Amino acid sequence: MALKVGLRVQLAADTRLTGAVAVTEDSATEGAVAGFLSLAAGTEGTVERVVEHRHQSQEVREYERLRSLLDSFGHDMPAGSRKQLEEKVASLEPEWTAYQEQGPRVTVRVRFDNGFILDDAHEDLFTSV
Repeated sequence: MALKVGLRVQLAADTRLTGAVAVTEDSATEGAVAGFLSLAAGTEGTVERVVEHRHQSQEVREYERLRSLLDSFGHDMPAGSRKQLEEKVASLEPEWTAYQEQGPRVTVRVRFDNGFILDDAHEDLFTSV
């Protein structure tokens, strides 16, 4: 499902949150640790932000760089240099293919009707209402 800003959503399953509390205003409880918070499946809210993340490994960046070099200047290179470059590009092909297949990771910020805000949550946690 492609989530969009303003879309009404609900939690698809009971969700347990753990970690440190981030206080938005000056407070004596700054840095306090919460044991856990549970939000029930079906809790509704509105999507406030959608972020696509694509992690590129060093190998993927190197593949893009070398492929561009080969495509732009390969025809002008000496045969030996071109062959070495083609071999290096071919050796990085599996990483490039895996990167293309994985697709982006999408996270969202949702403001629930009960006032809670869940940020940087994976889109698969939600269904549209």
